[in-house]
Amino acid sequence: MPPTPAVTAFSSPATSVVAPAADAAGAGVSAAARLAYVWRHFTLAYPGAPTVRVGPAESQPATPLQVEISDQSAGFFDGQLPYPPAPNWREWRGQRVPFFFDNSPEKSLLIFSENHAVISADIISAAFYLLSGWQEYFSAERDQHGRFPYAASVQKQYGFVALPVVNYYFDVLRAAVEHVSGQRLTPRRWGEQQAELAAFISHDVDNLHGGWGEAARAARQQTAPLALKQLGTLAWRWLRGRPAPWANLAAVRAATARYDAPATFFILPRARPAANGTPNADYDAQAPALASGWRALAARGAELAVHGSYDAATSAEILAADIDAVSPQKVVGNRFHYLRWEPTQTPQLVAAAGIQYDCTLGFAEHYGFRNACCLPFYPFDFQQNRAHEFLEIPLIVMDTTLHHPAYLRLDADELLSTLQPVFAEIKKFGGVVSVLWHNQNFSPANTRNGPAQFHALLTHLQQQGARFYTGAQLADEIKNG
Repeated sequence: MPPTPAVTAFSSPATSVVAPAADAAGAGVSAAARLAYVWRHFTLAYPGAPTVRVGPAESQPATPLQVEISDQSAGFFDGQLPYPPAPNWREWRGQRVPFFFDNSPEKSLLIFSENHAVISADIISAAFYLLSGWQEYFSAERDQHGRFPYAASVQKQYGFVALPVVNYYFDVLRAAVEHVSGQRLTPRRWGEQQAELAAFISHDVDNLHGGWGEAARAARQQTAPLALKQLGTLAWRWLRGRPAPWANLAAVRAATARYDAPATFFILPRARPAANGTPNADYDAQAPALASGWRALAARGAELAVHGSYDAATSAEILAADIDAVSPQKVVGNRFHYLRWEPTQTPQLVAAAGIQYDCTLGFAEHYGFRNACCLPFYPFDFQQNRAHEFLEIPLIVMDTTLHHPAYLRLDADELLSTLQPVFAEIKKFGGVVSVLWHNQNFSPANTRNGPAQFHALLTHLQQQGARFYTGAQLADEIKNG
């Protein structure tokens, strides 16, 4: 991993599950620790950022500050309250942006003088609050699957889930660093072609044996002769034990490959239901026929990763067994089933398991930015007050979110137009569009969030010049590029 440029730091709704109590050791994150965490991610967003002296004027350092950002958190990070005071809204780059810990809204956001810049809002505390996931670590709100719910988030309360607010904070800091250093900073670019946008296309494999009913319903909607023919073919396949419509992974890989995009498949290795009865996989991932299929996918350039089963997010033993069941030598990535993530436990389990990257952190209920950032980041370790060393590739959009009756219920013709502004925000900052499309939603019978909508989305990303990656490739470029 390349060295990080130095920075001088001076000192909702009712739910059915209650989160475990946050460890008291998780509180008390110092200004220095917050700055170190934020600066590390600033240099990921703007590679090559020079060393600058950043801190609050009241620290009275021996060497004069170059960028002055006062600590306006008023002791917030010494406690365990999940939510800060309401943000102040300011204009930046033509966008209304919420600034938390902004106690002087009457002042200009940036004040320049010779070799010196003052940022009037405490963007370090604000970026740390959002990127670290402080709100969910210290909130007791959980939904029926033990997840921090979108409805309990500051994104929902203040209406900015589709805005990568942390990247706007970084852009303010970029302007200040450019002023004091005289060096122009460029947002992260991707691959040899220096693309302004990266894309990570993944497929969770929850089910392989279903889809018969969906295919039959679609067949019945055809004209009589065609309907009879299709129903007869389905019946023949079913009676002879042929693969189900959702046993389609080779076709899914080919659909993604049409855009010169590699596919990442998250294999769910546990067929037994969870302790509360929630289904896991409907297949045996280690069955010989399936094992052969996994090898065939890998031979064609697909990445195989683990889809940690329902209980794995809170059990080191189950997570280790899940990883081993897929392939202990090759698996470097994970996403948890149902997007389960208990912030007081799961990051430590992922780190201990040796996972190089995770891509669970998105809201199931809404597209956008759960940690308010459009770039991969290192989750914060609240027990050690520093970053973990595994990378989180935030989930931006999931097919289920777009149409599920409990979520957004968007019409098919609304999907792309709804997402295009989000993708434009990501491109503005050289970020990553992370897309999850389940294999069962590649059924031609699905006209809501099915193959046609998937192809429209990838066509748009290709037209935007996106550089496509597997999760492993993306993590490698960030850590070593």
